[in-house]
Amino acid sequence: MNDDDKDNKGPGGPQPPFDFRKNRLALVLFLVVIGLLAVILFSNDFGTTKTIPYSTFLEYLDQGKVESVVILDQDEIDGTLSSPSGPAVPFMTRIPYIDLKLLDELRAKNVRISGGQKSVPLLKMFLDFMPLTIGIILIWMVFRQVQGGTGKAFGFGKSRAKKYNEKGKRLLFSDVAGQEEAKHELTEVVDFLKSPEKFTAIGAKIPKGVLLVGMPGTGKTLLAKAVAGEANVNFFHMSGSDFVEMFVGVGASRVRDLFENGRQNSPCIIFIDEIDAVGRTRGAGYGGGHDEREQTLNQLLVEMDGFDTKDGVIVIAATNRPDVLDPALLRPGRFDRQVVVDMPDVKEREAILTLHASKVKLAPDVDLLRLARATPGSSGADIANIVNEAALFAARRGQIVVSMQDFEEARDKILMGIARRSKVITPKDKLATAYHEAGHALLHYYLKDADPLHKVTVVPRGRALGVAFSLPDEDKYSRGKNWLMDRIRISFGGFAAEELIYGETSTGVQNDLEQATSMARRMITEWGMSERIGPMALGSEGEPIFLGKEIATHKDYSEETARQVDNEIRSLLTNCLNDVRGLLKEHREQLEKLANELVVKETLDDSDIRNLLGFAPRVAITVE
Repeated sequence: MNDDDKDNKGPGGPQPPFDFRKNRLALVLFLVVIGLLAVILFSNDFGTTKTIPYSTFLEYLDQGKVESVVILDQDEIDGTLSSPSGPAVPFMTRIPYIDLKLLDELRAKNVRISGGQKSVPLLKMFLDFMPLTIGIILIWMVFRQVQGGTGKAFGFGKSRAKKYNEKGKRLLFSDVAGQEEAKHELTEVVDFLKSPEKFTAIGAKIPKGVLLVGMPGTGKTLLAKAVAGEANVNFFHMSGSDFVEMFVGVGASRVRDLFENGRQNSPCIIFIDEIDAVGRTRGAGYGGGHDEREQTLNQLLVEMDGFDTKDGVIVIAATNRPDVLDPALLRPGRFDRQVVVDMPDVKEREAILTLHASKVKLAPDVDLLRLARATPGSSGADIANIVNEAALFAARRGQIVVSMQDFEEARDKILMGIARRSKVITPKDKLATAYHEAGHALLHYYLKDADPLHKVTVVPRGRALGVAFSLPDEDKYSRGKNWLMDRIRISFGGFAAEELIYGETSTGVQNDLEQATSMARRMITEWGMSERIGPMALGSEGEPIFLGKEIATHKDYSEETARQVDNEIRSLLTNCLNDVRGLLKEHREQLEKLANELVVKETLDDSDIRNLLGFAPRVAITVE
């Protein structure tokens, strides 16, 4: 569903560009100014009076052609000249010097003499007042924009909620792939908005608020829109950060205005995205108890506790940090229900791929289930991006359909970074990278608890010169000690391969060592996988709730325990490295063969490596 801007002009929402058609007073003022300018420019007062030199005026005076004169401020003369064949001709001249004889000469020729003051030309008056007029109009236009069209002095306190009420195609639950449990939980909200009497007749109360909790990109906003679409009601969307302004009290005012708009447009859904921006635990900020964010939260708590479900207003909020929300916000009567929008599993990823791939032309070789297996840990937004990138790859090649190769490249680009094929790498460095990646790849075939290898490449991607990429046969939500140990061993594969072939290691092992050390430390301090340390959780992460950023780890154990932890981590890593050294030394011939093949072909998948090294074909595992 596209969120057309033309449907986003809700109460207090972002205003469209200034439109004269919607501002009649501005249009009238504009037409008046244009009319005055036209009258002045085309007035008969300009262009009909003849300006003559003073010497010519004296000649006409001697000849008796001057009928009358009007002397203006002693330096300008307006007058008329007699014409034998028609009416008098007006003229104007300037007196360049003090002429003491002028009056005597005018009397001698019987010229009618009068005096007056020079009038200011209308054009000059118009040009003098034009800047002031334009300034007033501009100030009025800006003032109207600041007001937001509400007719009140300044609109800072008006909510910026965007209103969606699409008359055409609405987003429905059928348009959201996967997330069956979340959709089931939200169905009650839809039923209440459609027929509230079914619940009120037996005394049941629908939840006032629903909190959607999930990682970014899992479809929280999509589900909220689907609820509004299923119920066919108004939908107000506002981000948590939109409540906060530099002016004190603005956030609370916007909260009041948002809920007032909701009541006026009921039944409706108010969706607050990233509510943790204003809903963090009170008392944790650096502004003290009178912090602007806390005032906004207090008003939100009052509004949610104050309005009745009879108003037909349901509040849906989304966050990926439920741990930092204020407990008062999560109590019954406010956000009564929390709906977890989790990362999709392999079947849900396949459904999401099917939904998005239905909008592009696919080649016959596209296997969406295989692609779903190849994207573990990807959110719905990631999968949609993969489909779009694959279509872009196909379009660049001039293809009319999207092939499996396009999907593979799109996935590799998103998960591992764009391929930098233009990067100049010497043959010596390329061979060293091949040995490094071959060390990672070969271990997948000799470690029984490791995930199967998907592909290995020496094409630089992102910041890495090469990548060995493995894929699990199925989604797993917890891992055992043996799998973790094999992951550490695989991390040491590049280190041990460089050491075996060149007798030294390079800076390319930095990321591998970081991953191995981090995993070993968590095994010892968090997951209780050390017999010597025992089942203890050592060190708790400390973070200021207001900042929402981990900045420290509290050391809640003694120096002696810390020394034991360090020894255990070192022992675990050393044992894993020695295991890898032994495996690669034993299979050095395969390591060299694999590295040389990588130099030639640059990228090898699992089937290529099995054919090259003589391993048995892999048996594919179907997903039920």
